[in-house]
Amino acid sequence: MKKIAAIVPYSFLPAQSGGQKLIAGFYDALGRKAELHVIGTPDNDPRLVQAYTLKHFLRSSQLRYADFFSFFRLKNYLKQQQVEWLFIEHPYLGWLAWLLKKSTGVQLAVHTHNIEFQRFRSIGKWWWPLLKWYEGRVLNIADLVFCITEEDRQGFITDLKVRADKCVVIPYGIPQEEPPVDKAETKAPVCHELGISTEHHLLFFNGVLNYEPNRQALDAIIEKINPALVSSGLKYKLLIAGKNLPVSYNDLKDHPHIVYLGFVDDIDRYTKAADLLLNPVQSGGGIKTKMIEALAMNTAVVSVKTGAAGVVAELCGNKLTIVPDNDWPQFTNAIITALQGPDSVTPPVFYKTFSWKYIVEKVMQQL
Repeated sequence: MKKIAAIVPYSFLPAQSGGQKLIAGFYDALGRKAELHVIGTPDNDPRLVQAYTLKHFLRSSQLRYADFFSFFRLKNYLKQQQVEWLFIEHPYLGWLAWLLKKSTGVQLAVHTHNIEFQRFRSIGKWWWPLLKWYEGRVLNIADLVFCITEEDRQGFITDLKVRADKCVVIPYGIPQEEPPVDKAETKAPVCHELGISTEHHLLFFNGVLNYEPNRQALDAIIEKINPALVSSGLKYKLLIAGKNLPVSYNDLKDHPHIVYLGFVDDIDRYTKAADLLLNPVQSGGGIKTKMIEALAMNTAVVSVKTGAAGVVAELCGNKLTIVPDNDWPQFTNAIITALQGPDSVTPPVFYKTFSWKYIVEKVMQQL
């Protein structure tokens, strides 16, 4: 059995955001195929660990990203456990991973979530060229680079000059291996709790709402998409979930066609209950995990092209509709067409591609 250690530089248990769910799901599945040691911060809940050993060797403060003394703790632990492979989440602790690779002989895999420099360039951070240089250095010293999308893989090869043969697409995964059988049974109580007729279509959008790409998407919903849906005569309610709604959007709570849920603990329940997920996010990089989760729950998705990066439409049957960026009339028409068309089911090939079970089998073949 392979011996693997993984460094996760922030809290991911309990898993709430898309990135946290990626990490939690990936390592839970990997820990069932290998001897796995996850090295993280003290704010992770060990009661949620089932398939691996969790060690709180990193600090909780931001100093952990420059904590040279962690090198000695980790070096000794990797040698004691005779670890063969070291995984790191994101490139930010690449300096530490390089030292551990040199001092212990472990092979290094960087598990990327985005092309980081592009993500920060897209939201206007002036220091993105420095990050590009560092990100390129880290990925080039790695033995493997796990890319969340084919688009990211090509970006690493072209922009950061990473060798193509060590870049492997390992997508965001899901626990499901087939469509749920209780979708209708989930919608009814959600409608009852919110005082919505079950005859209404439920549309859903979620995200951290003060994050600029999500805020821009919310603006598109409020200013472009929702008015067109109202004019169409469609019977619907638009559920919006997410924390950190800016104060300037407080009147959103009074809109007759919109229900603002705030932060919800069980986001999967609302995703499953929804008839359709809206994804008008046009920046921020990486795969939009909410799309994968919705498709896994047999919920239809309408997305702009940029927001659908990393998802091959052919894998999704008729459950995914992709429209050009900024074409809000077409986006609205796609919503209406999807809701009024014949019922369809997320196809088996989708689950073969995105289920953690099959993803981890691919990972183990690379080691």
